[in-house]
Amino acid sequence: MHTSLYRRYRPQTFGEMVRQEHVVKVLQNQIEQNAVGHAYLFTGPRGTGKTTVARIFARAVNCERPVNGSPCGECAVCRALSEGSLDILEIDAASNNGVNEMRDLREKVQYPPVSGKYKVYIVDEVHMLTDSAFNALLKTLEEPPAHAIFILATTEPHKIPATILSRCMRLDFKLIPEEDLETHLKRILDGMGKEYEEEAVSAIARAGAGSDRDMLSIAEMCIAYEDKLTYRGVSEVLGAADFSETLALAEALLISDMPTALEGVERILSSGKSVGVLLKDLMAQLNRIAVAKTCRTAEKLLSLPKEQFAKLKAVADKADGRAVLRATEVLARAETDMRFVSSPRVCLETAVMRIALPEEDMSTDALLVRLNALERKLQEGAFAVPSAQAASGAQTAARETVAPTTAPPAGAPAAAAPVQASKFTAAPPAETPVQAPKSTTAPAAAAAGAGYEDKPPFPDEEPVFEEAYFADEPAPKKAAAPVQAAKFTAAPPAAAPVQAAKPAAAPPAGAASPAGAGAEVTFGKFVRTLRKTSRNGVLFTMCSDLMPVFEGGTLVLYTESGTVARSLARAEHRAVMAEVFAQVGVTDFDVRLKGADAPKAVNAAEQLKRDFPDYPIEIK
Repeated sequence: MHTSLYRRYRPQTFGEMVRQEHVVKVLQNQIEQNAVGHAYLFTGPRGTGKTTVARIFARAVNCERPVNGSPCGECAVCRALSEGSLDILEIDAASNNGVNEMRDLREKVQYPPVSGKYKVYIVDEVHMLTDSAFNALLKTLEEPPAHAIFILATTEPHKIPATILSRCMRLDFKLIPEEDLETHLKRILDGMGKEYEEEAVSAIARAGAGSDRDMLSIAEMCIAYEDKLTYRGVSEVLGAADFSETLALAEALLISDMPTALEGVERILSSGKSVGVLLKDLMAQLNRIAVAKTCRTAEKLLSLPKEQFAKLKAVADKADGRAVLRATEVLARAETDMRFVSSPRVCLETAVMRIALPEEDMSTDALLVRLNALERKLQEGAFAVPSAQAASGAQTAARETVAPTTAPPAGAPAAAAPVQASKFTAAPPAETPVQAPKSTTAPAAAAAGAGYEDKPPFPDEEPVFEEAYFADEPAPKKAAAPVQAAKFTAAPPAAAPVQAAKPAAAPPAGAASPAGAGAEVTFGKFVRTLRKTSRNGVLFTMCSDLMPVFEGGTLVLYTESGTVARSLARAEHRAVMAEVFAQVGVTDFDVRLKGADAPKAVNAAEQLKRDFPDYPIEIK
């Protein structure tokens, strides 16, 4: 008669156990120290070795010459127990769950063992007992005869009354890692002389999901399917989609290639795979991609063959993190909705289209995915202006530029009107730099360009195109960079030719000038220097949103937030800002709350009304 693999290769000693070292060590030490308890509770998932350990322990406590806490298998007692004995009784609580069965057990437990020292009762699926049965067992379990040992096994310990739990020594069994399952299966296959592929063994171990018995049951089916274990054969037996097919489908979804994605769904379902299995396999594949993208130890965590992991890593490196999360969430919702629809396939294909078309989804996650895609295209130069076109546009703009011929009044801050540049700019080719025409009056030209820098406000920083995977908050705003008068990176719009700024007249003493180029440029220097010198990200974020205005020689920074104003008024923040401003040439600055001077204006108006009572004064 054929014997199943999980029965044929059931461990006979503690040393043959697959993991569960924490349980085995406790039981071995108790046997060697002759400190065996009277009641044990074995809990854990199915197929992790609870009944097997109970049987080994039952033989070991009766063995005449135990070896490292394990039965020797050679003494008369071990031979008698292996052939069947009345000293080891296994009770299935699922079918013997009534109070009468427990009363019968309570009566028979008084009889001494036949050949060994102990009479061991193994009660499997003990959570199936009724409340009355538990009550009947309670007293016996608490104070059994000296020759009786109870071992209760269950997968659901939460269903056992607390009165029972408190009378047992609880040992929790854990799921077996895939690596150990693979090693165990390879050892069995090598012993059988069975040829196999590494990918096939890995797939069977993954399908076992931490259960040795489930893995061996699946392996037995696969062995019967073909002479040599292959990955394709295992996939056919399990009804799962091929790894390469699901990976290609996941990649198509993440790059928004809807035709390829729908073709992949059709191809997989046409091969006989069910919609539910494909959905679960696809979600598992997206989970692997997320792990490969975020974890440095992904290869060890995923336990995939090197070839499969290399393919997965290549897809993960190109994928957007937010897109992976969004795709997983959409499929999870589809899995829930699939229970209530008459056509699961339509539900799956709708989810696929929703993932591949983020522009049709107005959710926050979809918008973030679209923004990340645009930034990636910008970084890759997908919107760059061709070099010839850029050069031609730059030459045209240079010819239209007019340099001022009159120097600004002494003491007036240099102002320049910021130019609205094209949305996507491209630098001119290095071999043909475009220079703006020089003014015939050198002093005037130098005076006119006094408000400009030779470099943008952040010359040492590259454009930020971060993927912001799991970003908690948006990047801080940066001060707008003024456009250089002497260099053009792209042609401006034809309808708005670039004009050189006219010199600004000096404002009256004490009057507040608008935040022009001078204030913006100075503030840009300050923000850049602050970011370089200070490691205080909170201070940098608060300063980035300030509105700069020159009031005479004082650079006034306005904010609309009272919290920001109070925070910047603190001594430690004020000291850092003063130090940074000194580096950019500003000795006098102030931080004000926008609208805070309104009471002064009201008081002044009231005073005018009192001084001139005969004149109608209206405050708007």
